[in-house]
Amino acid sequence: MGPRRSAASSCGRLLLPLLLLLGASGFFQSYAVEVDIKDASNATCLYADWMMRFLIKYESNNGDYKTTTLNLSSSVTHNGSVCGNDTQAALVAVQFGEGHSWSINITKNNETYQGDFITLTYNTNDTAVFPDAKRKGPITVLVRDPSRPIQLNTVFVCHNSFVIEAENTTQIFWNVTMQAFVQNGTVSKKESRCPADTPTSAPTVPPTIANVTTASATTLSPAPTTAPKPVENPDTGNYSLKSGNKTCFLATVGLQLNVSQEKPLLININPKTTVADGACGNTTATLKLNDGNSTLIGFTFAVKNTSASVQKFYLREVNVTLLNRLNGSVISSADNSNLSKWDAFLGSSYMCRKEQTLQINENVQVHTFNLWIQPFLVEANKFATAEECIADSDLNFLIPIAVGVALGFLIILVFISYIIGRRKSRTGYQSV
Repeated sequence: MGPRRSAASSCGRLLLPLLLLLGASGFFQSYAVEVDIKDASNATCLYADWMMRFLIKYESNNGDYKTTTLNLSSSVTHNGSVCGNDTQAALVAVQFGEGHSWSINITKNNETYQGDFITLTYNTNDTAVFPDAKRKGPITVLVRDPSRPIQLNTVFVCHNSFVIEAENTTQIFWNVTMQAFVQNGTVSKKESRCPADTPTSAPTVPPTIANVTTASATTLSPAPTTAPKPVENPDTGNYSLKSGNKTCFLATVGLQLNVSQEKPLLININPKTTVADGACGNTTATLKLNDGNSTLIGFTFAVKNTSASVQKFYLREVNVTLLNRLNGSVISSADNSNLSKWDAFLGSSYMCRKEQTLQINENVQVHTFNLWIQPFLVEANKFATAEECIADSDLNFLIPIAVGVALGFLIILVFISYIIGRRKSRTGYQSV
């Protein structure tokens, strides 16, 4: 066992309030955690400095589901943190607020170290955060750390925010500096940056945004005007989920968000930077899309019985969270759990090529394009026969009508030409 850090030891300095961030429900204080774990010789063996926040979905007393924000308090302890060694995992553990805690264990493997499991425990008895929670008491969420291995004697750095989602929770981290198994008591100057910090050829301001502008009514002499550049439809992405080695969820869709605020936003979801996650089940299935760690969209499907022998699936819920990529603050958060859209017979798929609009709340809409989705009973990694939306059916119905009308006009024109031709022929005979 490695040395355990006591409350009186020099394992960490006081928590310092860093930023006053704007969240979905107003202003709140966020705190940085700095932990400096010492070994038996009082040398640093594990160092971590980071900021984090949690979005938690819970059921209220009246049966509705709400999303709340859990922040670190100004008083944080770190009991149970250990250095680790070749045979024992290192552990960073913090406790805060009214019975909440978070920890990560870190394992060493030859020339690298890597986060293994992240454990979040939140206590719904904290009425300030969960004022009307139906379920009372501590709830623990365990998730694997998706980060890649880090070379020994290298410090992991991530300034931009990144998220980890699991079991109705979204864990948001930013301004992270961490090194496990520190050598010679000195934190390395060699850095390993997270993907969110990696420069790309595209602009770093996320994501594709169109600002809606208005003209001033007091302008005396109008300036030359140019037509606003239309926002292009989003690219279509292909997403899938697996259960073991078997594909259990298929989705093809282009997504666009419309967020009403002081400066309305139109956001096209870029499938090239979007990661799909979620869960498949017999009666519910969830697809979670993370677009470059700044836009989170979740689609939840359910199965319903339309008769004793007939079952259908339908879209029951959509939730959207927009994050500030630089500091992890919530720009906007919306949820609608009372939808009844995209229904089709179980064992088939649902298709709608035309644009559809999902109203999430009064300020957020999700627009879909070229949608084809199957959340249940996927076979051989292929979509089953599709049930098309009414808009596409109307289009398919109108096409043969339009073709028939065109053929009718063509027949009439040919007939008129024939009559005129016969009359001219008769006139020619009489003149002879």
